[in-house]
Amino acid sequence: MDERSSAASVYLLAGGPGRRGGRDPVLAQALASSGVERPSIAYVGAASGDSKPFFEMIASYLDLCGAGRIELAATALRRVKIERTKAILEACDMVLVSGGDVEEGMAALEERGMTGFLRALHARGKPFFGISAGSIMLARQWIRWEDDDDDASASLFPCLGIAPVSCDTHGEEEGWDELRALLSLCPDGEVGYGIPSGAALCVLPDGTPLAVGGSVSRFARRGGSVIGAGDLVPAPR
Repeated sequence: MDERSSAASVYLLAGGPGRRGGRDPVLAQALASSGVERPSIAYVGAASGDSKPFFEMIASYLDLCGAGRIELAATALRRVKIERTKAILEACDMVLVSGGDVEEGMAALEERGMTGFLRALHARGKPFFGISAGSIMLARQWIRWEDDDDDASASLFPCLGIAPVSCDTHGEEEGWDELRALLSLCPDGEVGYGIPSGAALCVLPDGTPLAVGGSVSRFARRGGSVIGAGDLVPAPR
């Protein structure tokens, strides 16, 4: 059987303006995609070090947007009962990978041996969604610099690849500089998606990307250069 044959769509949210205006329709749509009324959420906070205040803030907002029980699936705390974490992830209706620092989040998941577990969980049909750095972690890869002042020190590192795309979130103010830098290190043909604040990218099980809640910027590596490839726009409703 194809490992991805039962996989669910993945929602990659930038997060942002919805919080100031109350209930976020994009987040509400992501939650509703589970097919469960008030779905239970396993919260993966590796990118923020499993910060309790950050968890409580996000949990409150998830509740406002239609989530049911929200439980921390700890991976970055000093003392983690990893079997308990796995049980929480197995039992939930949806998995959220939350924001913070992409590289630190991936390092925590790798240290705890969780990357393969999460990929397999999604392949078996568990719906995943990400917010901000968590969306990048769910995608294929990200970029790091050994020296922030030296472009030649940039390199790519793998993320979970649960959503088979390259993306960045809320980088519109900087013209998607980091996403462009990432694509400059990729072979020709690679496409990247810039998800602005308040919007999302829904990646279907076959890898097809759909814009949700607003246009998503699209770039491509072609002929050795990174060029704009036309915005991905939401389907008419």
